[in-house]
Amino acid sequence: MDRRYEAIIFDLDGVIVSTDRYHFLAWSQLAWQERIEFNEEINHRLRGVSRMESLEIILEKASKRYTPVEKLELAERKNEVYRGLLGDLTAGDMLPGVVDTLSALRERGHKIAIGSSSKNTPVILERIGLSGYFDAVADGNGIKHSKPDPEVFLLAAGRLGIPPEQCLVVEDAEAGVVAAKRGGMAAAAIGEARNCKEADYSLGSIADLLLYV
Repeated sequence: MDRRYEAIIFDLDGVIVSTDRYHFLAWSQLAWQERIEFNEEINHRLRGVSRMESLEIILEKASKRYTPVEKLELAERKNEVYRGLLGDLTAGDMLPGVVDTLSALRERGHKIAIGSSSKNTPVILERIGLSGYFDAVADGNGIKHSKPDPEVFLLAAGRLGIPPEQCLVVEDAEAGVVAAKRGGMAAAAIGEARNCKEADYSLGSIADLLLYV
């Protein structure tokens, strides 16, 4: 069967599952404890970037300076709250059409992978019932640079054994779209990234992916 792309690499948050509200609640609690301004506009800037980079963005509004050790402690406090909230995560939090689309891709012979900056990727996949479902998983536990650096996507492609030019990345954040293109991959944008000019495809829903692969 002729395939346009051998592999499809998915971002996790906002593409496969919705955990945005958990991140927002966890960062909100930390900001409130530290008396730092935090709102939806600031939260939007955190999409697609690592935990420590997110913290640096939040600390732009801080009235004091934090040492590197204190920053690590703040990030860990946020993650403890976030992981606690993930206890409420279920398969019902998967976004519409995900299971059917993944199944269709498998039936067509595509390799599928996760490329996420989140270090909580294994926990999330287990909670939603997709642990072990993907042919490869690359996440924040195996990279040094978060998006828009292409490292996580290149790691996923390498674990699949598929050249970057034969991979299509599905992303909901502009930083992720940029990362895919920098890695020599095609990019399909969904959600808030739909209007990103660097994307090769714009998806109204994840099922639309099947039109292009």
